[in-house]
This record gives sequence, structure tokens and C-alpha cells, in this order.
Amino acid sequence: MGSLAEAMKMSKSGVFSHFGSQLNLQLAVLKKYHCEFDKQVFQPSMFVRPGLSRLRSLFSYSVQAVVFGKFAGCFYISCAAEYDNGPGPIRNELVNGVLRWRRAMELCVWQAIDLDQLQADTDPEQLVFDIYALILALQHDTCLLEKTNSITRAKEAFERILEQHCPEKVCTSVP
Repeated sequence: MGSLAEAMKMSKSGVFSHFGSQLNLQLAVLKKYHCEFDKQVFQPSMFVRPGLSRLRSLFSYSVQAVVFGKFAGCFYISCAAEYDNGPGPIRNELVNGVLRWRRAMELCVWQAIDLDQLQADTDPEQLVFDIYALILALQHDTCLLEKTNSITRAKEAFERILEQHCPEKVCTSVP
């Protein structure tokens, strides 16, 4: 509350009276991030063809959110370590955001299977797990370890993962 009050040039009591509690403030910040994430990741991807093209778009915009995010990378990932162990409304809101993100990728995988862009025996949940693991590693390498080649490594790993599930020549031919 103190940092926010100082940044807003308000008193702590003024910030408190607006939000009512620190919990309400934290929930408001998470809800604001949901909106920002929608604008930066989900909305631009909805203009891309369903299937692999949209999955690539979601991954690309997710990479941008991690590497160039205003909140020291992806805010969802940054908050996870603090709120992953205990129950409560902040954890629930955080979980909802991450699950929405992963479900969007999973839907793209299902669409790619339906479009014969991925093999029929592809496990969408496993594929999204692998992709999300790349995003977590990217956050770690760029924000904590300050590695400069992390984006390239993540993108190359993403394509290798897709190649394992693509019928011959499909992954390279879909823009």
C-alpha cells in the first residue's frame, strides 16, 4: 500500500479507502493484468487462422509478454511462487488466468488436430504442458539469469516440439 500510495501521490489511507483492503487491491491488480494480457496475447491471436497458425501466434505473443512485460516478465509467472501453496482468492484468480491461457493453447492444438496439421494421436494436454514449460524456462532465463539468447532458444524448442507431432511436411508449410 505504501509503494502504491507514494507512486499515486496519495496517502496510504486514501489508497486504503479506495480499495478497502490489501486483498481487494491485489485482486484489482490481477484483474487489470487479465485485461492487459487479453490485449497483448489473446486478442491479436484471434485474427490468425485457427490451428497451428494461431498456436504459433499465441506462443509468439506469450514470448513477448514474458520478455518485454512491464511486470518483470509475465505477471502470472512472477506471482506463482508467492501464491502457489495456500488457498485464497488471490491464488484462485491467478489460477484462473493461467488456466485460461493454457486452455487457449489447448484449443489451438485441438483445432490443428481437426485440420490435420497435427497427428491424430497428439495429446493436447501434454503438448500444452511442454509449450508452457518453455514459457516458464524463458521467464527464468530472461528475468533471473539475464540470458540474451533465450528467445531464440525458446522459439527453436517450440518448433522442435511441434515437429514431433506433425504429419510429414505440415509444420513447415503452415505460416
